[in-house]
Amino acid sequence: MLNDQWFKQLPLTKITSHQPVSGGDINLAFKVIADNKPYFIKVQPNQPAKYFDHERDGLAALEQAIKVPHPVAQGESEGNAFLILEWIESGWGDQFKLGQAVAKLHQITNDKFGFSTNHKTKVLVKDNHWNPNWSDFYVHQRLEPEIKAAKAKGVWNDWRNQHFEKMVAAFKRYYADHPVQPSLLHGDLWAGNFMFDDQGQPLLIDPDSVYGDREFDIAMTTIFGGFENDFYNGYQSILPLRPGLNNRLAWYQFYYLCMHLILFGESYGPSVDQILGRF
Repeated sequence: MLNDQWFKQLPLTKITSHQPVSGGDINLAFKVIADNKPYFIKVQPNQPAKYFDHERDGLAALEQAIKVPHPVAQGESEGNAFLILEWIESGWGDQFKLGQAVAKLHQITNDKFGFSTNHKTKVLVKDNHWNPNWSDFYVHQRLEPEIKAAKAKGVWNDWRNQHFEKMVAAFKRYYADHPVQPSLLHGDLWAGNFMFDDQGQPLLIDPDSVYGDREFDIAMTTIFGGFENDFYNGYQSILPLRPGLNNRLAWYQFYYLCMHLILFGESYGPSVDQILGRF
């Protein structure tokens, strides 16, 4: 448990209060008042300061196109990594504008797939080394490490493996003839990772940034809900999606659902099997 003394060691002046807040499944999260100003603090126990490098760099990249909580400081105290972000007061906003902002994000492109930093999760390290080939990147730097983790967790079987191999084969066949432009992605675009500030301006938070197929981000928006038709209409008004999208979402939805299978167990098994059964 982090005590008052731990918070006093943060690079902030005149800390008057700290309290836990909702911050997702991965990190501890706190609201801290320092010098009469609120801050959002993320803490990852038993990790060095560099643990938050990927999030810091992702926020800097996303800020080119959309508002994000600006990083204030990063470090390590008593063996616990921390990231201090500006506090954003939440409000209500227009999902059409959110869709437009995500489309503008995806208009930021690169000549290779990957990112400048890797991302460490609970079960694996996402390898973001630069790769000129999307099919190679997605299969070897995303899917195969995930299946290795699924096997280690005991949530993989022969049936899943047989259909997984068929899915990968279909994926490779499609992208052999359909080149992808590397777009800047949020990387974990579910409804819990967008918000609106008190002026109605859309924000993205908690990025897992990577340059990849923009349909990878879109696929995540379709899994757990929270994105309205206005979001997709806003996106299409800036950057129309290619025809046949629904036929391609499955191999990206699989990645997210399989990660949840690894993290949370067989409650996600039927969803994973439903996708694999299509191949």
